[in-house]
Amino acid sequence: MKEQTIFELIHSMDQVTNNLIIQWNKMFKESLGISHILVLSHLNKNGKSRPSDIARALELTPPSLTHLSEKLVQKELATRLVDDGDRRINYLAITDKGIDMLNKAHNEGQTLRRDLFEKLTEEERQHLLSIYEKLNNFI
Repeated sequence: MKEQTIFELIHSMDQVTNNLIIQWNKMFKESLGISHILVLSHLNKNGKSRPSDIARALELTPPSLTHLSEKLVQKELATRLVDDGDRRINYLAITDKGIDMLNKAHNEGQTLRRDLFEKLTEEERQHLLSIYEKLNNFI
């Protein structure tokens, strides 16, 4: 494959992703961004976590995570916990309200993606699925 073609492919994939994020931000009326949802998703999947571990996993800077977590705690979507054995260690945990918000965000994201992929024919969707499965096997 020619270098220019690979660049065009990567650029097109990035454009689709960026446009999906922009559309999701427009339709999700909760004054939260995708990064907030990624933090909630991490907490939901991994349980209570140290902020430094969350930042590392999501490739965020510690100050960025502090800013995100402040808003999540303020909105009661997450809570701060102190380690019983060492009070210097803090954790962030998702709340029931946070789980509800995460589910809402996922549902709206699924609707957005379904509406997009319904614009493709069944054959095009099958080709795309095959390509993504193949790429995932390489990663």
